[in-house]
Amino acid sequence: MKKIAVYPGSFDPITNGHIDIIERGLRIFDELVVLVAYNPNKASLFTVQERMDLIHEVLKESVHDWERVRVDSFAGLLVDYARNTGAGVILRGLRAVSDFEYEFQMALINRRLNRDVETVFLMTGYKWFYTSSNLIKEAASLGGSVRGLVPDLIHRKLQEKFAKK
Repeated sequence: MKKIAVYPGSFDPITNGHIDIIERGLRIFDELVVLVAYNPNKASLFTVQERMDLIHEVLKESVHDWERVRVDSFAGLLVDYARNTGAGVILRGLRAVSDFEYEFQMALINRRLNRDVETVFLMTGYKWFYTSSNLIKEAASLGGSVRGLVPDLIHRKLQEKFAKK
């Protein structure tokens, strides 16, 4: 039986830290679903479809076993998505201790909603410890270079987005 994990997030935009978690997740799971969260209450720089397209392109360029990764989006309960796709695991990346409390709460409520779905945490690689999509967007919006923190395609797309503003 295939071990399928769902890696949810906003991915607005996808960073090298996300790529690190995806690559390491592929060492553990047979298939990984990168699930772009749709939250109408949150202002995003990229649309859901743009994020999905960018993730797909980045994975083809940078992840060795990218064929085992599926990119999707969903607006409901994560555990419902996991159940409907046959995923038994939610994969989450942790950076700092500040991530832990929120992620722990989410893992507990997900476990209460569906006891068949486990949450697995991976610590991010040390190079990406302080990298977040929000910090990257903020730096890029103010003209700062985020090269090396995001894939080259994402760097170019951020420059294009902020050149229009």
